[in-house]
Amino acid sequence: MAWDWTPETTEALRRFLTGHGIVSGPITTRPVGDGHSNLTFLVSDGARRVIVRRPPPPPIPPGANDMLREARLLTALHPTAVPVPRVLAVAERDEVLDVPFYVMSYAPGPVVTARTPAPLDTPRQRREIGESLVDTLAELHEVDWRAAGLERIGRPEGFNRRHLRRMRRLIADDSGAAPAEFAEIDAWLDQHTPPESGAALIHCDFRIGNLVLAPEAPGRVAAVLDWELATLGDPLLDIGYLLATVPEPGRAPNPTAELGAAMLEDGYPSRTELAERYAARTGRDVGALSWYTTLALWKLAVLYEYSRRRVLDGIGDPYYADPALVGRFLDDARRSAGLTPATARP
Repeated sequence: MAWDWTPETTEALRRFLTGHGIVSGPITTRPVGDGHSNLTFLVSDGARRVIVRRPPPPPIPPGANDMLREARLLTALHPTAVPVPRVLAVAERDEVLDVPFYVMSYAPGPVVTARTPAPLDTPRQRREIGESLVDTLAELHEVDWRAAGLERIGRPEGFNRRHLRRMRRLIADDSGAAPAEFAEIDAWLDQHTPPESGAALIHCDFRIGNLVLAPEAPGRVAAVLDWELATLGDPLLDIGYLLATVPEPGRAPNPTAELGAAMLEDGYPSRTELAERYAARTGRDVGALSWYTTLALWKLAVLYEYSRRRVLDGIGDPYYADPALVGRFLDDARRSAGLTPATARP
């Protein structure tokens, strides 16, 4: 992470939080999460803990890392069945920092990545965690987004083809064509684009590492985090993305599945079991799910390639510099589409 609080910005934050009745007295700040997108900090005055979310240091791509939009989403979702933190305060740009940020309640509990902590580390509890992941996603897709006042955050009509075009533009050449290593999957996605399965509020980054689990049994989701990509679109994209981030036994994980290595532990549902539970829970037809999983993997490759180019321009996160990260996503996308992975070709 290339940014942290200074004594001056910490004091400005303390004054802001005190003015909103959130803390009283000196505060400490500690980064949490992987820090490759929006930056998240645990802030405490010794008696109370809250979370502060801010965008990464400028320059920020147009339309990205919109903290005020994310705060509005959380506020709208708080009365629903979807477990989300409560927004406590919002700061506009230059009110405290040179970027906007928001403050939300702290959800005690683990964020599972490499391993599942006790007392959730039994096959039964892991199974319940996996089932809760799917049930929480189903609850999200059942939200009445019109009643929640969220009808302006996206355009669900024609979402699949428009989303594919929009992502392609991030890395396309002047003629609009995808780079050579992306072209085969890009063409497959274009040729097999399904009609939307419906219109729902979708998270677009729903994976175990973006969830806080309740610290005690039974295993369940206590809070869904990282709403920066949420929009209105095809709900099958979320389940396809979730499956793309679940590692599989005996296969090298893509970089995002690697962040959820704990899901290889005994008890967690397989990709097939997760998809079957989603279908049973929602009644949706998941027959075309391979397209959505392939799109998710291709999209992650696009985002990593875009971020890699920013590193080459001297304005990106060095984490993305290795082009092999992009290749691992593309190989997984080819497998998902039934194409031969590049690494398996003579």
